[in-house]
Amino acid sequence: MSRWEPNTRERLVRAAVESFLERGYDAVTVAEITERAGLTKRTFFRHFGDKREVLFAGQDVLSGLLADAITAAPGSATPIEAISAALTAVEAVFDADWREWAAKVQRVVAGQPDLRERELLKRAKLRGAMASALRAREVSDPAASLAAEIGGLAFTTGFARWVEPANERGFGELAREALAELVEAAAGLR
Repeated sequence: MSRWEPNTRERLVRAAVESFLERGYDAVTVAEITERAGLTKRTFFRHFGDKREVLFAGQDVLSGLLADAITAAPGSATPIEAISAALTAVEAVFDADWREWAAKVQRVVAGQPDLRERELLKRAKLRGAMASALRAREVSDPAASLAAEIGGLAFTTGFARWVEPANERGFGELAREALAELVEAAAGLR
């Protein structure tokens, strides 16, 4: 077993996802993941609370990225413009190399009800981060919460389009397009 390598977390994630795709999520144990990664169970639990957390690694980074982009948006930006800036910022981590990997993770998540539930919690955390960042910009509720909800839906829609096998467009473009569609649809609700 390897004692330490700088890419430990990534090795665990890759070993887990590859195992889940090959044998199914329920059939794979933490011991099998760590064996495949050449690491110990103790190392696994230093990085993750359980095997489902492997699939949601990076959530805190993503929440921070969204919030930071909203905070950095020009002072004159509307709440939706700040959300658009946040969705654009995500493209820094959701690049072309990451797209294929994200599609694999999504296949694993889609096949498990408890993982889909965990994904909903992740989305709620992302929306919460956006709403908090908007409130810090002195956007009051319900506008901050509504803009964050629309931003969360644009994120989800853009992500689904981005991981489609035939897609060749970037995440930011697809998420901003979804955001514009949602804003237009909301305006038509009057």
